[in-house]
Amino acid sequence: MSAYEHWSEELQSAYLYREIARIEPAPKARAMFTELATAAEEQAAHWAARCATPPGEFTPSRRARTVAALARTLGPRRILPVLAAMKVRGLSVYSSHQPGFHAMPRSREDFGQRHRSVGAGGALRAAVFGANDGLVSNTSLILGIAGAGAEPRTLLLTGIAGLLAGAFSMAAGEYVSMRSQRELFEYQIGLERDELAEYPDEETEEIALIYKARGLDIDAARALAKKLMSDPEHALDTLAREELGLNPDDLGSPWGAAWTSFLAFAVGALLPLAPHLWLTGTAALWATAVVALVALFSVGAALALFTGRSVLGSGLRMVLIGSAAGAATFAIGKLFGVSLG
Repeated sequence: MSAYEHWSEELQSAYLYREIARIEPAPKARAMFTELATAAEEQAAHWAARCATPPGEFTPSRRARTVAALARTLGPRRILPVLAAMKVRGLSVYSSHQPGFHAMPRSREDFGQRHRSVGAGGALRAAVFGANDGLVSNTSLILGIAGAGAEPRTLLLTGIAGLLAGAFSMAAGEYVSMRSQRELFEYQIGLERDELAEYPDEETEEIALIYKARGLDIDAARALAKKLMSDPEHALDTLAREELGLNPDDLGSPWGAAWTSFLAFAVGALLPLAPHLWLTGTAALWATAVVALVALFSVGAALALFTGRSVLGSGLRMVLIGSAAGAATFAIGKLFGVSLG
């Protein structure tokens, strides 16, 4: 990135910091964003001096003005990924108010402690939700086609098509999501690497301002920031977590996420389809309904592991939701089958 681009990025960040500070109700966070804006303007002056020709007057881009308008309308918390993409730092002060946020680190060794086992749990949770999507969508699809009076062969082919289409759609969506998240992280870390090499003291001061906004007095915040930033191995990780609000441990593999989503959806979608491989007519439909109800209860019970709710209550709630979806699609299929027949 050229010196001019760095200059523009810093002034764009300063513009957004001041916009967020205007709408931020918390005094400490408001003061932090104001100070970050001042720091960004100082860093912009550093890059302006490096430009081959002096840059002209800065005007916020249309994208920056749009993001500022979104922040004013929706609030910064609801657009954190967008703000991170716009090089807005200090976003971890918002995460710190959310349930389950990790405690502020006191040493380099504290970084990542809470997140080292998150990956497996997150993958399991995604697999459960993927299987639930396949189960509900393919059960509803099969019942809807059955309500329209389709032949057994048509039902089977429709279920197979629903399984494949849904699984590929889930895989593609998950891949794009994970790839975009990783690209954002890589881009932002590239910027941080350049800035850390160019003005490490200013980057350390930005971290200190964030810790000050989260409750430390400024001297203790500066001492902690200096200690954390003294090790190059941990410096970028510190910047990612505390300035960008990104967790490097949560990035994962786009291809791994795609395959997991594909398989989870396919397994869920196969369950209501399986009875139609050896049964036909009313018997197949009743078997589909029974399999779907048992599977829905099991999925609801599994979700209770992540929500902390009652296993029985969570299972019954999923049964009711899935039953309502299946009954609605069957009724719609029946209505259209009669109308079109």
